[in-house]
Parts: sequence; C-alpha cells; structure tokens
Amino acid sequence: MKLTVFLYSALIIALTFSSQNSLADEVADVIYHGGVVLTIDDKNPTAEAVAVMDGKIVAVGKRDEVLKFKGDTTTMIDLKGKTLLPGFIDSHGHLINAGLQRSVAILLPPPDGEIDSIGGLQNLLKDWADSDAAKRIAGGKLIIGFGYDDAQLKEKRHPTRQDLDAISSDKPVVIIHQSGHLGVMNSRALQMAGITVASQDPLGGLIRREQDGKTPNGVLEETAWIQPLVALAIPEISLGNERRFIEQGQLAYLEFGFTTAQEGRATEDNLKQLVDAAASGLLKIDVIAYPDPSIAKNIYENRWHGPDYKEHFRVGGVKFGLDGSPQGKTAWLTEPYKVPPPGQSADYKGYPTYRDEQVFPMIKEAVEKEWQVIAHCSGDAACEQFIDALKASGTPEVVRANRPVMIHAHAVREDQLDEMEKLGIIPSFFNMHTYYWGDWHRDEIFGKERAFRLEPAASCVKRKMVWTSHHDAPVALPDSIRILSSCVTRKSRSGEVIGPDQRVSMAEALKALTINAAYQYGEENSKGSIEVGKLADFVILSQNPMTIDPDKIMDIKVLETIKEGQSIYTAK
Repeated sequence: MKLTVFLYSALIIALTFSSQNSLADEVADVIYHGGVVLTIDDKNPTAEAVAVMDGKIVAVGKRDEVLKFKGDTTTMIDLKGKTLLPGFIDSHGHLINAGLQRSVAILLPPPDGEIDSIGGLQNLLKDWADSDAAKRIAGGKLIIGFGYDDAQLKEKRHPTRQDLDAISSDKPVVIIHQSGHLGVMNSRALQMAGITVASQDPLGGLIRREQDGKTPNGVLEETAWIQPLVALAIPEISLGNERRFIEQGQLAYLEFGFTTAQEGRATEDNLKQLVDAAASGLLKIDVIAYPDPSIAKNIYENRWHGPDYKEHFRVGGVKFGLDGSPQGKTAWLTEPYKVPPPGQSADYKGYPTYRDEQVFPMIKEAVEKEWQVIAHCSGDAACEQFIDALKASGTPEVVRANRPVMIHAHAVREDQLDEMEKLGIIPSFFNMHTYYWGDWHRDEIFGKERAFRLEPAASCVKRKMVWTSHHDAPVALPDSIRILSSCVTRKSRSGEVIGPDQRVSMAEALKALTINAAYQYGEENSKGSIEVGKLADFVILSQNPMTIDPDKIMDIKVLETIKEGQSIYTAK
C-alpha cells in the first residue's frame, strides 16, 4: 500500500513538473495590457490582459496570470486606457466595390460626402473628368460616379439623362445610386447600351420613361440597370484596376476595424481577382465570397470552397438577390409604398427578381449541395419568398444546418421572425438604414408605423435569435462605429428615433459585429471573442463603447486593427 501511494505521488510530481515546463515554454509574442479588454465572452466578459503566440490567443484574464507568459522576447503593448475588442466581422458587404467607390467620383451626400444637389453633382463630375483618377479609369473615355441619393438631393428626384448630357454629350456618363440598385446614364451611354424607345423592361427591372411613356429618361432600375452596367461600364473601369479595387476596399475595411470581410454576390471576375490577390499575398484580412447563383454550378467543386481559408480567402456559399432597394422604391412589399415612384399607381408594391418557379429549385439545389444560402430580401414579400423557398428545400433540421442568412430583412414581420426562428434563418440587418434613410422611410416609403419596425433587432433579442448587423459597403461606408450607433440609438439624420422599442443595448450591438457574425460564417470556434485558442484578431478603440453616452458613440475612433497578432492598420 505504501509503495502504491509513493508511486502515485511520484506520478503527480512528474506530471506537475512536466506541466510547468510546458507552460514555461509558452512564451507570448505579444501581451496587451493597461486598458479595457472587452472579450465578448459571456463567461468572462472583461479582462486585464491578453497574451498572443503564433497568431492565436494563449491567455486572457488577470494581468498577473497573463504575465506568466512573458519572456525575454515578448513585446509588451500598453493600451494606455484604450479599449481592446475582437476584430469586427463583416456580415454583409462588397469589398471590391468598396474599392471601386474610392476610385471613381464620390457622389455621397453629407456626412460621408458633399453632394446635396444636382448642380453640385454636375460640377463634381466635370472636375473629376479632368482628374488623374479619370485617366486611370477607362483611360478617361468614361465619366462615372458612385453614391448619389435622390432622397438627399435638394430637388428630391433622380438626375435624368439630360442632366448628365450637360456634363458631356460625347462621352458616356454613368452614375450609380447609393443603393447600387439603380443608376442613371446620359444619352450617349444609353445609345451604347442599346436602350431605346423600343426597349422592353426586363424581368425584375424597369426602364423609367419620360412623359410620353416611351422615351427612356436615363434612370434604370434593378436588372434593367445591372445588365448594361456590367456590359458597358464595369469592363472598362475594371481593366487594369482590379488589384487597386481590392487594395482600396481592404483599406476601407481596415480603417473601421474589420478583420473579416465579405464579397457578396461575387461575379466570376470577382472570384478570379480574389484568388489572384490571395495567391500573391495581397489579402491582409480574411475574405469570404458568395457568388451569384448564375455561376454557382461552375464552382461547386472549386478548391477555394469550404470552411478553411487559403491565404485569407475562401468561398462560403451562394447569394441570391430576391428584390431591390426600399430607399430606391424597388423593394418587393406586401403593402403599397406610401408615395409610389413617378409613373406608378397608388397600389404599387415593388417587384421580385425571380418568380417562385425559378428561384425555389435553385435554392433547393444549393441546400442539397450544402452550400450556405444567403439572400438579399429587402421587402417583406421577398422575405416571405425566401422563407417559403427554404421550407421547400428540406426539413427544419436540414435548413437549420445550412445556417441560411436573410440579408437586410428591412421590413421583416413578426410572424416571419417566428418562422425564421424555427428554421434557424439568421437575419443580417442593415441597421444604418435608420440613420441614412429613416426620415425617407417614414415620409416616403413605409409611413411611420412600418418605418418604426425596420431592422427589428430588439424583436430578435427577445426571441434569443442570432442576428447580425452589416454596412453593405459601398452602399454605406464600412463604418463599424455608425453601425453600433444605429443599433443603440436608431436616430435618423433629423434626430428622430426611428422605432424606440427596437433599440438594443451596446452589448447586443457588439455581439452583432463579432461573435454573432462569426456564428453566421460557422467560425464561432475561431473568431468573434477573445478566448484562449481563438485567432488574435483585434481592434483597438479610443473609448469604451460599453460606458460612453449613446449620443457620443460616433466620437469613438478606430485606432488600430490587428490580424492574427500582427498590426495591419494604425490610424494617423
């Protein structure tokens, strides 16, 4: 018996000695201390220090405990009272187009830009046409701008072809609405695109006409816009600029603390560009692409598809676009718009991109192939179509395993949220709509009652549903701080709270940008919170978002973005 006890004690001593040696061998590359650490881990919400080794978190907690990982080669970083959080995760955006936006004439209204009138838009485009940037884009043969918003123009209307003809009659002039779902072409561009009096409206799109009901006025909606844009403008502006767009888009994301980005509804060219960028080491953050269903069949066996990143890139699934933009009055609703667009009747409700018989089989195929399905659904009629398509694609268990995502879900109803909860459909809200277009939605699109229910995040919190919040860059800047502010305050440009009962706490808003977004991507075991074993993806903020006055959230600055322990952006 004594011998047994002796052997047992010796074994314990040996194991303890071995464990201590193993711990001593784990010398951190970096230790962060001296500030606020918000872990987004409900079990351990705050910490005093974090240790990183080989790009992963090896310790988080009390300073004295974390300092056990300090060695002669450890870099000690004093946060000096600033706040460290997990890197922000983009639950929906378009990285390449965010770079394109920074490369053409920027037509955004205040506070992100300066354009608040058609005259101002014309002047800026004329100046841009003579710039070096214009020469770099299509060799100066095309004048193009991005981000005008008729809701914010003094004239409260879209520019027309005549307005753009005043800029140039011999060069094509193309401007992209801030939503991306509409645009305007001058007479030369319309001619080059083959859009004439005889042109018919395509399925899922509309050519707006002049008072005669026949002549195109230059404003194009949805598929009527996307088709000529892709055929006429995109090849010209992309030629030789593909790498620049990725670089500029990535920089835009870095400036706001994002360490994971999305390329939503990627084209075949987008995928090729991102593969080339990954192979050449250009990507500093993780990028996950969701190609358009029209090309999905060509890449089901693509080696880039799957849960693992290769050089910071992977293909995650497929993205459907089921309707348009509420602010552009093309979203598909079950109840009429408060003020219909010009030429439409009082019962106008927008329109779908696909008929049921077209889209149901495509979604079912994607679910069967275990491709994650995400779908743009702005209006509640589009939300209904997506829910019904998923119901027809398999059992609730099969659908839930797919982790389908309803992108935007602006007008999703309470009864639809009940169905989504049963099926595990994740709503990814564009909460910044309450700021950018809250007044417009109240006065022009939905009326007060429906507008106050937009982006119903609090309804999801009550149900304990996973939900995320995105920026949809380049529709809005990839502004993580504006996302947080919009989730918490829901204040519009005029200062009205658009739906007080749909405001959420800062804690919930932060989860939507971190751990919930990681779950959306199936990456909750490696990202989204500061926990041992996860990637050392961090953002450092100037102030603690948990304690700041909600009305001062926009004062918070992103100071540094860190990917796998490496600082990849520092604010100037």
